[in-house]
Amino acid sequence: MDDFDFSQFAPPERTHPCDLYLISPQEVGGDFPARLRDAVAHERVSAFQLRVKGVESHALARLAAPLQEICAEAEVGFIVNDDVALAKRLRADGVHLGQGDGDVKDARAELGPAVQIGVTCHASRHLAMEAGEAGADYVAFGAFYDSPTKKSEHRPEPGILSWWSSLFELPCVAIGGITPYKAAPLVRAGADFLAVSSAVWGADDVAGAVAAFEEALKGQ
Repeated sequence: MDDFDFSQFAPPERTHPCDLYLISPQEVGGDFPARLRDAVAHERVSAFQLRVKGVESHALARLAAPLQEICAEAEVGFIVNDDVALAKRLRADGVHLGQGDGDVKDARAELGPAVQIGVTCHASRHLAMEAGEAGADYVAFGAFYDSPTKKSEHRPEPGILSWWSSLFELPCVAIGGITPYKAAPLVRAGADFLAVSSAVWGADDVAGAVAAFEEALKGQ
């Protein structure tokens, strides 16, 4: 983590609500499309990221088709994780790049100006500023908490969200082990979006799991 004192940066006054950015589980076949439909029906869900590893691109494109349609009907952004070629093939709304998944400028040249490009920046101010300068549409910090979805050695302080939001207009996403009970400090710190996976998909009632974030999304 960057050696930096974030305490001088007060959380910004919110001018817009914090929303949910859902990240898929590994298994997106079977009854998952119906579960996704229930989840994205909530007005506070703004984006859905298809994050499925180890599946051949043609098979993944077939799995993606009904999910993308559901997102379009709900006016929820459909984001592809890591794979610029798949994002282009699907005409997805965006692509999310990890630090080893390619350059923002190359992705922009491939996908065009309208596609949203997000970048994982872990706990690094430097990586976030580089992403912004390269033309990213949002930056993601985390993991803020232990996550059953993806292990991470990075543990940023919530203050990095305050720092970013105080200095830059580019949206920031908080990610990593976020539940309704852990979300409010991240919202108060300045997160524009909360990336959530297991807290929703691990529930039997996904609509109820999404609704459980309502108070936290207000920073309460």
